[in-house]
Amino acid sequence: MSLKPFAAKLFAKYIHYKDQKWIDSPVETQKSVFNRLIKDAKETQFGKDHHFDKINSYSDFAKEVPVRDYEDLKPYVERVVKGEKDILWPGKPSYFAKTSGTTSGAKYIPITKDSMPHHIEAARNAILAYIHETGNASFVDGKMIFLQGSPILEEKHGIKLGRLSGIVAHYVPGYLQKNRMPSWETNCIDDWETKVDAIVEETLPENMTVISGIPSWVQMYFERIQQKTSKKVGDVFKDFNLFIYGGVNFEPYRAKFEELIGRKVDSIELFPASEGFFAYQDSQKEKGMLLLLNSGIFYEFIKADEFHTENPKRLTIEDVELHVNYVMIISTDAGLWGYNVGDTIQFVSKNPYRVIVSGRIKHFISAFGEHVIAKEVEQSMRAATKAYNTSINEFTVAPQITPEGGGLPYHEWFIEFETPPNDMEAFAKKIDETLQEQNSYYYDLIQGKVLQQLKITPLETGAFSDFMKSQGKLGGQNKIQRLANDRKIADELKKFQKS
Repeated sequence: MSLKPFAAKLFAKYIHYKDQKWIDSPVETQKSVFNRLIKDAKETQFGKDHHFDKINSYSDFAKEVPVRDYEDLKPYVERVVKGEKDILWPGKPSYFAKTSGTTSGAKYIPITKDSMPHHIEAARNAILAYIHETGNASFVDGKMIFLQGSPILEEKHGIKLGRLSGIVAHYVPGYLQKNRMPSWETNCIDDWETKVDAIVEETLPENMTVISGIPSWVQMYFERIQQKTSKKVGDVFKDFNLFIYGGVNFEPYRAKFEELIGRKVDSIELFPASEGFFAYQDSQKEKGMLLLLNSGIFYEFIKADEFHTENPKRLTIEDVELHVNYVMIISTDAGLWGYNVGDTIQFVSKNPYRVIVSGRIKHFISAFGEHVIAKEVEQSMRAATKAYNTSINEFTVAPQITPEGGGLPYHEWFIEFETPPNDMEAFAKKIDETLQEQNSYYYDLIQGKVLQQLKITPLETGAFSDFMKSQGKLGGQNKIQRLANDRKIADELKKFQKS
């Protein structure tokens, strides 16, 4: 064993005690973050438009700055994209994290020189928290793989842009460079299947100790290793004992992972997004992830069941309750103000403040990290019905994670046709291709053969009415949920499948 594990334990201890200062004073920490954000952004266009010079308290801020989503903030973002300075945050952003759009194409999320370090520190500190609690640091002597997007960045008006994971790849600390995999050349491969094959070839001879990535991508990597070697992943990598993930719920994958690995391994959950790194799992013993209150983000929370009312109450960290669904609102040193991230969270602890991600405020599917929303499936359906001169009464979509008889997972579309298409397979392909065009995450999963093309389950005439009636929700303002991240509705609708 080298000196690295010993040094890692010392550093982990130092960071642990350093973090206790803000963990033990959460309300004061958030007030300090708030005051700095307002002060630093006073002279920006957004600050002037919202009278930051007159904001002396949180209540002042809540009056001046409404809750916005990306589309509401877009007029400001577009000015930044065009190269204007001092719009949302002093100067220009260092990067744009380009993500799948919700209503009008790609979203450009600014990352500034002030906000970028928080992404790096949070990822580092998640590992250090694990080391401090468990005393396990031997893995730092081995190789670590981070399955991520290409680090090749584009440029727009002097500002670099790319996927968040590709941007972060440029900031891997020097002390991890020798341990980090895959190689830069392999990481730059665009085609995912080619990339996975190259990663397998690179990693098989190595002593892999840490593997990190979205569970669906990592599962594919594990399956390729098993196909190549006819061995369990844990037998190939005997010292692999730590899996780091984020983006989707790991629980549906856990049993499959243990089967592929051949044993249980420790895991660390992260809560990163282009808008900020919000939380990480700081304990193997306690539920939830530590909410990062000192990382340039001021948090507000709105009860999910009040969110769509006319004037929902906005709460700060000192006002939240345990086990209540909240929509998370952020203001950041990247220039996002009163920004609705779209995630819903629940607090499972207030000492310290730990959260779990409970879902999205809007219906969605992201069982595999695809972030598909209602608008995208509706537009895909419209394109297909127009192309094939057919009509439908209703439809809903759900993930199928474990298909009967095996095979790749897929999205299952339950459709009640008024006029069915002559060629159902071509109709499904049109929907799938249109969805890929709108959603880059879904495109990557299909092209990378993590998912197979969607499948259509035709339903009997009147199926949705009968289903809603069985739920006591027929008529009135009740609407069928367009898509879901589970199969509660899907499994009920199976009863109405055409024979």
